[in-house]
Amino acid sequence: MADTRTSASSARAEAATDDLAAQIATLREDLARLTETVKAVAQEAKVAVSDEAAHATDKVRDKVREDPIFALAVTAGVAYLIGLMSRR
Repeated sequence: MADTRTSASSARAEAATDDLAAQIATLREDLARLTETVKAVAQEAKVAVSDEAAHATDKVRDKVREDPIFALAVTAGVAYLIGLMSRR
């Protein structure tokens, strides 16, 4: 009788272990797919930010070429404000 209980408990434990191993394998596969998705999204975001930064740089460069006096005045104003804030 005791051997039957031990065998049944052992079989249940082995089945639970196999089930757990299968779930872990599934989780690893899901994690690998998730990692690839995050890498792809990050790469797309990097390209978008890089393109936007290049566009903004071109706009600023064009504005400075069109109106250099205004650009100097803005730069001086910003420097003055930074100087005021750094005193405190």
